[in-house]
Amino acid sequence: MKNIEYFYSAHSAFAYIGSEKLNEICVTHGAKLIHRPIALSPVVEAVGGLSFAARTQAHVDYYFGREIERWAELRGVDILSHRPTHHDNALELSNGMLIASLDTDVDTDALAHAVLRAHWRDDIDLCDPAALTQAAAQVNVDAKPLLDAALGAGVQARHHANTQEAIARNVFGSPTYVVDGDMFYGQDHLELVARALHRPFAPSRFKNP
Repeated sequence: MKNIEYFYSAHSAFAYIGSEKLNEICVTHGAKLIHRPIALSPVVEAVGGLSFAARTQAHVDYYFGREIERWAELRGVDILSHRPTHHDNALELSNGMLIASLDTDVDTDALAHAVLRAHWRDDIDLCDPAALTQAAAQVNVDAKPLLDAALGAGVQARHHANTQEAIARNVFGSPTYVVDGDMFYGQDHLELVARALHRPFAPSRFKNP
């Protein structure tokens, strides 16, 4: 069985847009997702990316507006017509809930999709335990033990370790997928991920001058 390392944040629009396709790819190719929820801003800034507030309005309108609309339509995904109301709230609780689920018999693939969908389709606040509980219930998951563990030292240490691992490996943002060490940034590369699972790409021959 091949593994796909999955670096993402619980509030990522493009992780949501690609989530169903990603899960389909895993089923089709018998692959296992290795979930690595991250604190996104430090990862983006570590590779020289701008914070959201520092981006130009033109960039925001295109990349976080028109691109979201087009890809959501192409993937057949229901999505808000605006940036989620509470999008800038902290991620420790929602990311932590997903990390905590990895130590249980919960289907983390389904739970992650439910949380992403609830944020980008239903406009939930990812800091609201009640909203996360409702999102988890959509995939028959009891969120209480996960939320109880989410902010604990052990889970948050793993959250920090995921973030540091992403920084060390020059991850550009969310979502990023890694197959046998080959990194694919963005849900628009999912078709390449699928190809890599059954036929790896040739090693890079590119050399900087």
